[in-house]
Amino acid sequence: MKFLSPEWLILLPAILLLGIVVKRLQIFRPLRLIAIAIVSILLAKPSYNSFDQSLDLWVLFDRSDSTGELVAIGEPEWKKILQKSKPSREDTLNYIDYAADVVSQSSTSESATYIGNTKLTRTQLALEDVNARLKEGRPSRIVVFTDGYSTEPLQEIGSTLAAKNVPVDFRIVREEDFADFRVSSVDLPTQVQVGEPFLLSIVVKGHLDMSVPLKIFQNEKELKVTDVKLENGTAKVEFTTRQEKAGSYAYKVKIFPESDAHEGNNSMEKWVQVTGGPRVLLVSNYDNDPLASVLKRQNYEVDFVSDSSTLQIGQLAGAKSVIFNNVPLHEIPNSFLEALPFYVNEQGGGLMMVGGERSFAGGGFYKSAIDKLLPVTMELKNDHRKLSVALAIVMDRSGSMSLGVPAPGGGIISKMQLANNGAAEAIELLGFEDQVAVYAVDTQSTTIVSLQTIRDKKNSLKRKAMKVVSQGGGIFVYTGLKTAWDDLKKSALGTKHIILFTDASDTEEPGKYKELLAEMAKADATVSVIGLGKKGDRHAALIEDIAKRGNGRIFFTEKAQDIPRLFAQETVTLARSAFIEESTNVIPTGGWDQISSKPISWLNSVDGYNLTYLREDATASLITQDEYSAPLVAHWRRGMGRVAALTMPTGGEFSKSTREWQTYGDFNQTLIKWLNGESFPAGITMRHRLEGTRLTIDLLYDTSNEGVNWSKVFALHPPKIRLQEESGEVHSLTWKRVAPGHYSLHQDLNEGSLVKGAIQAGSYALPFGPLKVGSNTEWKFESERLEELKALSQQTGGSELIDISKAWVRPEVSFPKSLMLPLCILLLICIIAEAAVTRLALSLNPLPFLTAKLSRTAKSANNAGLDEVQNKINIPSFSKSTRKAKISRKSNQKNLAEQPTHISKSVASSEAPKKESAISRSERFAKAKRKK
Repeated sequence: MKFLSPEWLILLPAILLLGIVVKRLQIFRPLRLIAIAIVSILLAKPSYNSFDQSLDLWVLFDRSDSTGELVAIGEPEWKKILQKSKPSREDTLNYIDYAADVVSQSSTSESATYIGNTKLTRTQLALEDVNARLKEGRPSRIVVFTDGYSTEPLQEIGSTLAAKNVPVDFRIVREEDFADFRVSSVDLPTQVQVGEPFLLSIVVKGHLDMSVPLKIFQNEKELKVTDVKLENGTAKVEFTTRQEKAGSYAYKVKIFPESDAHEGNNSMEKWVQVTGGPRVLLVSNYDNDPLASVLKRQNYEVDFVSDSSTLQIGQLAGAKSVIFNNVPLHEIPNSFLEALPFYVNEQGGGLMMVGGERSFAGGGFYKSAIDKLLPVTMELKNDHRKLSVALAIVMDRSGSMSLGVPAPGGGIISKMQLANNGAAEAIELLGFEDQVAVYAVDTQSTTIVSLQTIRDKKNSLKRKAMKVVSQGGGIFVYTGLKTAWDDLKKSALGTKHIILFTDASDTEEPGKYKELLAEMAKADATVSVIGLGKKGDRHAALIEDIAKRGNGRIFFTEKAQDIPRLFAQETVTLARSAFIEESTNVIPTGGWDQISSKPISWLNSVDGYNLTYLREDATASLITQDEYSAPLVAHWRRGMGRVAALTMPTGGEFSKSTREWQTYGDFNQTLIKWLNGESFPAGITMRHRLEGTRLTIDLLYDTSNEGVNWSKVFALHPPKIRLQEESGEVHSLTWKRVAPGHYSLHQDLNEGSLVKGAIQAGSYALPFGPLKVGSNTEWKFESERLEELKALSQQTGGSELIDISKAWVRPEVSFPKSLMLPLCILLLICIIAEAAVTRLALSLNPLPFLTAKLSRTAKSANNAGLDEVQNKINIPSFSKSTRKAKISRKSNQKNLAEQPTHISKSVASSEAPKKESAISRSERFAKAKRKK
């Protein structure tokens, strides 16, 4: 027997000592003494070791791409051997399939179909799943059928299974000889300083010693081409480089062997973050933006981008703020635009949009990814429209449009229905006197809504647009444009525009589109294109050329869910009176106090501005004095970041008053300083690393009281971590406090995704990323992973399983069995017995019993004599006092014998008062009871 809490045993002598001191507690009564002993033992938690001769065998089958087929071939035979060699009916077999997911299968089936993701081999996840299913008090063993190349580390689960005495055996399942070349590793630092040289180390492995062509790409641009020579199956290449600008850069390595078994492992991509001082990313439509020179004079590091189409997510890394100066939406890559909400809200970045004819609503930012970030709204109001417009919508209804995609609100919706929603939204945004026409095109053009003035028919026109159905074939683009223009040129309205929606991979029959677009251009008609797909698709160049020749805009999107938004943006750009081209007086509001306590001397007027409206909760520091009272300088906080809108131009034709403003430099310096936010305090740092698909993040902080007392801050508000994957979904992760001054976490990510995140500590944000999660990790075949599996098996007491029938070896392990239940039952019996003895006035002491017997026998002493009575009773001697009592009784025997009658009378006379006294007491008690 052993005790889990033996310190409670001291309670027994303590209570016994108390019983000696305080005798009225009667602790030494037998039942009470037993109960106290049981309670002391129960508190000590007694148990004994039990040996269970049965075994739970857990069998894991690796169903990943690299092993699944081989496992499926051997599975039926392995199951028969395991079933046949099972020692007894008390033993159990449990089958589990795993790859990227873990799925249980029936123990009686000969084979199973795995329906999970097969792109990864998550052996640790499968072992953790088994660990959660283990039955307490039952011996268990695990057998893993795998190729040994897990795509995640295995160190964590080994100690857990070893502590539970659960051995892990493994059976290697793979083709020993296969002709494969692969990029084994790409090593480069996670973070470097601007201009700091760093080493790019590449390891290539293969089955033959030969030369293999290798290319290195930086942000998709070819950086170096070389050949690597494999010796003993391995080649190592080292390349030194540096970056002169801050940001995150992607380095991709790719090999080109002549023949290869698995092309999926021929490339690998890693990212490095280049850090510098506080940096402003200025994206401008002006080659010599005056705002850049102003910022540089104020000692800001400016990353100037004149071609917005080259923007990449990595440029956000290390940037304190981003400024768009008169840049239209369609020129900005969608991936960069969609990264901005996370950059502002979670990573604490700053964002500012500066006005111009191609900015705000005129630039198509209405309902864009950053629309809700801005402190001003670009809503469409009837009294602020341009002259009436004639809009023709040409929609692709080819077979590809019938495919379903996830709907924005959940469920599945077809691409055609999303296009219909876009057309209906465009009609909704048009005015009373505007004209609209809708055409559906495959191999021919069908008129859905003939060209007509909207007036009060908006709802009926929207219903018609919603009824277009995909009918197969491709889209004859020339036919659709020709039909729309033939109707549109009959309109008397001055603004004529066509929105062409088409599949970038299936746009056929260009015909004489160049001549047609030239004719339209002469009539001042324009064409914009919404292309479902990407720029690299088969017909992307054609639709880009259509938009260019049509003097319109081109939009590409791979997300069908974006189609309605793009229709709305293009319609607002067409119909909205977005820019006021006249000099307007201005007036300050006092809101500048939220930016700086230092007053500023404002300019008197602006030459033009973008018409917007202040959002609720936002602050305007400067507004117009015209009928609109429109905001010119607006700002607010969004999440962890800050956003400003400067609706007056700072460059170009309508910026003279702004550029001649004497305090313009001080204004920009103060506004950008506010936009950049506060510097992160010292005493805290973050480290991150990627191993396969597992991200590990450590947060380290100073626990001393110097500077910010982070221990006190985190005691009230623990640090948060927010992570965004390529899908756009934002997750809140859970920290684990591993030691004072150290938080850590592990997170499994989707293979090949690009992730970025931020640690939020109080009012500060510490951003990291973007990070590229390893792609094609399933085919890496790193020997280190196989060694990890062997080490885990050895740590838990397992081994490589050559003979499958030996899997039923029971581990030498015993399990503690608790004695709490039987002791509790015994305690209950003692309590009941003690209560019964006390309630019924019973006694377990023999002395009172003997005394009562003596009293009864004494009544016959008058006739029989005391000598005879004493002989019958034969009372034993218990103590000195009882012996003296015997002597006294012997000395009185003669008197008793000589005067028996006298004794009898005296006894009777002595008992009579006692009886009378008892009756008297009973009567008095009854009388008192009646009075009550």
